[in-house]
Amino acid sequence: MFYGAITALVTPFRNGQLDEDALRNIVRWQIDQGINGLVPVGTTGESPTLSEHEHKRVIEITVQEANKAVPILAGAGSNNPIEAVTYSEYAHQAGADATLQVAGYYNRPNQTGLYEHFKYVHDNSQLPIILYNIPPRTIVGLEVDTLARLAELPRIIGVKDATGDITRPIREKALVKSSFNFLSGDDLNTVAYNVGGGNGCISVTANVAPKLSVELQRLCREGNYTEAAQLQDKLFQLHCALFIEPNPAGPKYALSLLGLCTEECRLPMVPLEDSTKASIRRVMEELELI
Repeated sequence: MFYGAITALVTPFRNGQLDEDALRNIVRWQIDQGINGLVPVGTTGESPTLSEHEHKRVIEITVQEANKAVPILAGAGSNNPIEAVTYSEYAHQAGADATLQVAGYYNRPNQTGLYEHFKYVHDNSQLPIILYNIPPRTIVGLEVDTLARLAELPRIIGVKDATGDITRPIREKALVKSSFNFLSGDDLNTVAYNVGGGNGCISVTANVAPKLSVELQRLCREGNYTEAAQLQDKLFQLHCALFIEPNPAGPKYALSLLGLCTEECRLPMVPLEDSTKASIRRVMEELELI
């Protein structure tokens, strides 16, 4: 179901409020650019600072505007499994295709606790689940053996891997026997991840350069890794510029240059330094994005 370039969408704000019109425009623009899938209310969507109403509304609007054109992977994770189930069930009611479930940040569970957390969400919700393995943010991460155990559950269908370890798909595919979605969570390593057996990337850069992100993933699917690596080199400075300061301040500023939303983030995210803005603008001009 999930492959290629999948955008980890920003959540646009205006004057402190969810900018619904901007979100609708962004979703339509992404689809017009050929994107392969969309992730509302993930990390890039500033989910920790959204109210419950806003969280649900972002999923609802994304599903409505996509109108089945691309699959929707709704962020529904929480360190509280009961809350994760609540968001998962709403995503199901809204018409999302699957949910993205993050590991137990702050709680710092062991591998048994992580397994039981995800199993609880699986057993008490209805949509397919993609696991989000991002130890740099959650402190804890899924070990290969734990992920393989979870992959035996019928509706756990994939992983978003933001560990930075490009050997993970190789080691996981050796143990996971079912059909599984192996998705990189890092634009910088997506080509190498795909060489190891991945089939796509949940991408921050695709907010800004969806067409180029789709092309890179297409080249990988066709096994044309030489051209994919060349395109990766071309995009390298954009990847770096967007992360000079904490995400999603960079992508939001870039989208403001495209006229798609304001650069407004919520605390504790703060406005970019002028030097960072200049770097992002320069790279976007070099790539002829603006």
